[in-house]
Amino acid sequence: MSPSRPGGGAAEAMAGRAVDVRGIEALARILRSVPERLGAHMGGVYLLSDDRQVLELALTLGAARQFTRPWRHIGLTAPIPVAEAVRSGRVVWVGGGDDMARRYPRVAVAMPYAFCLGAVPLVARRTTYGALVVLWPAAHPPVLSALERDRLGALAARLTEVAAEAAGAGRPIRAGPRPAVAEERVADPLAAAASRLPEGLCGIDLDGRLAAVTPAAAELLGEPAERLLGERPWVVLPWLRDPVYDYHYRAAVMSGQSTSFVALRPPDRWLSFQLFPDASGLTARIATADAAATAEFLADPALDPTRHHLHSGLSAERAVHARPGAFYHILHLASALTEAISVQDVVRMVSEQIVPAFGGQAVAVLMAEGGRLRTVGHRGYPPGQVDQFDGTPLTEPTPGVQAATNAVPAFFETRTELERLYPNRPETQDGMAAWAYLPLVTSRRLIGTCVLAFAEPHRFDVDERAVLTALGGLIAQALDRARLYDTKLGLAQGLQESLLPHVLPAVPGLEVSARYLPCTEGMDVGGDFYDLMRVGPDCVGIVIGDVQGHNVNAAALMGQVRTAVRAFAAADADPSTVLARTNRLLADLDTALLATCTYLCVDLAGRTATIATAGHPAPLIYRPDGRAALMEPPTGLVLNVDPTAEYPQLRVGLPIGTTLALYTDGLIDTPGADLDQALGDLTATLARHGAHPLDRLADALTGRAGHADHRTDDIALLLVRSVPR
Repeated sequence: MSPSRPGGGAAEAMAGRAVDVRGIEALARILRSVPERLGAHMGGVYLLSDDRQVLELALTLGAARQFTRPWRHIGLTAPIPVAEAVRSGRVVWVGGGDDMARRYPRVAVAMPYAFCLGAVPLVARRTTYGALVVLWPAAHPPVLSALERDRLGALAARLTEVAAEAAGAGRPIRAGPRPAVAEERVADPLAAAASRLPEGLCGIDLDGRLAAVTPAAAELLGEPAERLLGERPWVVLPWLRDPVYDYHYRAAVMSGQSTSFVALRPPDRWLSFQLFPDASGLTARIATADAAATAEFLADPALDPTRHHLHSGLSAERAVHARPGAFYHILHLASALTEAISVQDVVRMVSEQIVPAFGGQAVAVLMAEGGRLRTVGHRGYPPGQVDQFDGTPLTEPTPGVQAATNAVPAFFETRTELERLYPNRPETQDGMAAWAYLPLVTSRRLIGTCVLAFAEPHRFDVDERAVLTALGGLIAQALDRARLYDTKLGLAQGLQESLLPHVLPAVPGLEVSARYLPCTEGMDVGGDFYDLMRVGPDCVGIVIGDVQGHNVNAAALMGQVRTAVRAFAAADADPSTVLARTNRLLADLDTALLATCTYLCVDLAGRTATIATAGHPAPLIYRPDGRAALMEPPTGLVLNVDPTAEYPQLRVGLPIGTTLALYTDGLIDTPGADLDQALGDLTATLARHGAHPLDRLADALTGRAGHADHRTDDIALLLVRSVPR
């Protein structure tokens, strides 16, 4: 039997930042009770950073550093459970892998394992100190019981009390440069392994290193126990370097459930591995695999990469293996970048989700344009600091230019390192102490530089350099997509703006006011339109419509429909004829898009309006006596359904003080809303504000709940009021 290497506990030496070891130990004593009190196998305590913008992992229980690394620094805006718990001030419960995938897909991508999770904010007297995170094995029911919720709250209260007391004494507890561990290292690892497995053959600690190996295990693995101890199996044993084996190991640790697999020890010996985890580590039982287990393993379709490796004739030394943690870190960050749409979205995502993950302070994204570096976005720098670098010629000897013209990243762990290569440069006076300059390369083109800056000297180890280098490529691809999106958006919006009237003509006897609000999702361009035109000495034509879709095609067809209505109205046609002719024109254009439309012809002398509708939402009317109601003109078919469709019309009176509200369906049709209720709310709003000036009335109608900030469809609104001539 060989002893393990000694390990440290929560009080292990921490350098580079003042840390209240006593405070951390006090938190650790409470966290150690998680397995006994809650039956959970893993936990952690996050503390808010000094600027209260980042959650920093201060303490862990049952979690190796390789698992916690991507989650050590979490921005408060991150869409993950612990950040949501702090933002909302309530318990966040995730009842298993399916629940995680549905609510927090980014976490599910980076941690595709089965477990339940609870996150509780640490709050006392309206002050938030951080959060407690607890993980249960996958066998836990998907619902948190009342008793568990009470005990979870009690643990959080005890942690909060310690944090509040320390802060009140002027020595707030801070996270160290790396998380402390709450569990006390077992003095006899082999005894711990034996407690998990009767014949206890091999013990693996929380860092994934072999802590105890029996002679039988060493013989099966084909290496002396002395060489195995303190090493990770997939490092010391090349034939275990296939990612599928690492996946089984990580799945056991994260889910808290046992798992098994078989592996081929060259040249022809099959071994079975059974893994039994708990909060202090993992026990592996290794034996010669029987024929049935081997056949079942090879028949599993999920193991195609491994099966290919085993039968392709490749040597075990050439098997690909990603470093534990790095692969999942990249997955997490990549999934964040996929949510970015515009260039500013990319900058924001890098700032809020990526910079905190590495403990950074600031970020700047510089792109090469016209022989110069242009700053497209930055966060975390003092005002005006980054602007002085905007427009730097690509011939200047600066670290930013070097990264933008050379595909090799540059890492400066201290100010001295940067000044040695770039003396007397403004970059060294930005108040930062360490920098990572990441080339942005996409489709073999260098398009710019991403600069991550750190407020304190920062050591970039091999794993972090690899992740950051890969991240530069992901940011470049996201920026390339975003620039294309911004270009298309600009063209589409320009097209749409050119097709909508810039100013509605003044008409004696009528007051008008219009609003157009693009949707806040997707391309922000659609087919909503409106217009007002003089069609006779005492007659005004008014139209509002909506072409199906949110793209350039919809905007272009909208322009054609608007032009057609104008042309047919100018021929002094009644509303029924205008819509019928427009419908036939759409059929002749051979387009699959549909359109809705309402056309009014207002007789200024007689103060009446004749209305025809093609599948469009019915107008609202506000009468001089203060009553508001939904008009119900006879409705014809949507345009471009039947070329022979007819459109009946209705005449209504417009005495002085009458207001008509014409709108597109984006004003009332929102996801999950009841259409009748929405119409009722709109009518009630018109009744309350109908006597107000039209601009105030338009603001009231478009500013109803849900329309001011979040719109899934365009909104067009046209208000027409009968006034003295």
